[in-house]
Amino acid sequence: MPVRARKRFGQHFLTDQTIIKKIIDEMDFSPPGNIVEIGPGRGALTRSLLQHMEKLHVVEIDRDLIDYLNSFENADKLIIHNVDALKFNFCDAVGKDLKIIGNLPYNISTPLLFHLLEQISCINYMLFMLQKEVADRICGSPGTKAYGRLSIMVQSMCHASPLFDVEPQAFNPPPKVRSTIIKLTPLHNQSINPDSHEIFKHLVRLAFSKRRKTIRNALKGLADDDILETSGIEPGTRPETIDVDTYIRLSNNLYNSSH
Repeated sequence: MPVRARKRFGQHFLTDQTIIKKIIDEMDFSPPGNIVEIGPGRGALTRSLLQHMEKLHVVEIDRDLIDYLNSFENADKLIIHNVDALKFNFCDAVGKDLKIIGNLPYNISTPLLFHLLEQISCINYMLFMLQKEVADRICGSPGTKAYGRLSIMVQSMCHASPLFDVEPQAFNPPPKVRSTIIKLTPLHNQSINPDSHEIFKHLVRLAFSKRRKTIRNALKGLADDDILETSGIEPGTRPETIDVDTYIRLSNNLYNSSH
């Protein structure tokens, strides 16, 4: 019985074998570490991954797909987590040096990226198929329309490399938009003071809650003109023109001024 894509899970199953091979070619299967696939769906990527390894963790929310995945010829290599990836603790459940791959459901890709950033300490790299618009936002530069909270949060913790675009006809059913394969590699020397990380998340969220405001007005009550200027920020500047390193410097200064 064919497995049908379910709209509520944002499923678009990858079917193009050329694209699948290109994705597999970008993988690093060398030890150490565990490979985790998010949203295996009909297993197009899963089957290819299993040819290169002895054990594969998959995270799949759709119960209807579990029996299907268990019917694979080498299903004994699969460790299936039938859970919502947004609630899954990858570090606790799988371990460290994780290599995470997936054709992420479009309807949860952004919150899932934020969820994974919270667990960055146990991740070796992430290789994802994303809606092109989301990939563009991840790689956005200051002063561009794509630049925002997602750009800053990802770029503060990872090196983002867009690899290639994928046309809608590579999927069943085809989505209405193009997709991008992107690799996210955690930065070894993050310049954020670990103790100020909560401040950093809070100030970036505030800065982009109302894009038309100046940074002075967006961060009113959190950062005064003196600390903005000390951080190299003109108070009349708009949040979308300030680069990642400057936001990091501001959060570190805010933390230091309160301790």
